[in-house]
This record gives sequence, C-alpha cells and structure tokens, in this order.
Amino acid sequence: MRPAFLSCLLAVSVLTGCSAGSDLGYDDDYSQHEPLAVVGYPSRGTLEITQRVVWGIADGKAGELAALGTDGEPRKTAENWIAAFGEGARGKITAEFYDSGSTRQVVVLYFHDTGQIKELQVRTADDDGWRVVMGQPDPKEATAVYPWVPKKPGELGSKRDG
Repeated sequence: MRPAFLSCLLAVSVLTGCSAGSDLGYDDDYSQHEPLAVVGYPSRGTLEITQRVVWGIADGKAGELAALGTDGEPRKTAENWIAAFGEGARGKITAEFYDSGSTRQVVVLYFHDTGQIKELQVRTADDDGWRVVMGQPDPKEATAVYPWVPKKPGELGSKRDG
C-alpha cells in the first residue's frame, strides 16, 4: 500500500508542478514590473492582457507584444507602441477599464511619467483567450487620443457613451 501511495503522491506533485509552471512567465514578469493602478472593473482576462501589453511595451519586446494581437498589423503596431510609449511604460501607469469585461473591453492607459494616454481595445478570441486589437500600423494613429478619452482616470466613472 505504501508504494501505491508514494506513486500517487508523485503523480499529483508532477501534475501540480506542471500546472503551476504554466504561469511562471507571468509571475516573473509581474515581479519585475511596476504594478498597474486600476480604475474601473477589469475581468481577470482583461487585466492580464493589459498587463502583458504594458510589459511588452516597457521591455521593447515587439515579437511578444505582437503575439498578443489580433486584427490589423500586429508587428508594425507593436513597434509603434514601443517607440511611442516605451519610456512611459517603464514608470507608473493607471489602467482604466470601461464597461463590462465579458467578451470585450476598452482600456485607457495613463502613463504618469510622460503624461501620455493610450486607448486599447481587448477582446476574447475564440478559444485563444484574450487579445488586443492591433490595427495601428501608422505611428500617428498609434499615438492618437480619441476625443471621448478623459485627461485623468476616473473622470467618466469608467462608463462610455457610444
């Protein structure tokens, strides 16, 4: 009976180790970056994809950032975001999450050190988890701030009209 128990314990340990290891990259990134201040109501998925986008920008990892994308030209958009927001992404950031985060959510990033503002759209992509819309291959479009976006987090109460 003892060998069977040990075999079972070993199997559980291996399975637990494998599942815990799947988030190791996320945990490492989390510990190496400034935490996001959050306004509004992110889902676990929208918060995670937003953090990964900010970390990709901060670290200048265009390939990893592009891999989070959907639609448009992810690689060119990633390069634009890194060039435009890289400095700000390495400092304090507030992420404001608008409306519900069930299948899509608008997120506005406020880069405190540079005063820049960036609006993102995140959404679920079938069985592939959350992705960020990356259709901004033009640097001017990548840095444009839409008229509805408030200058400071919380000004609209995390609700958008339209």
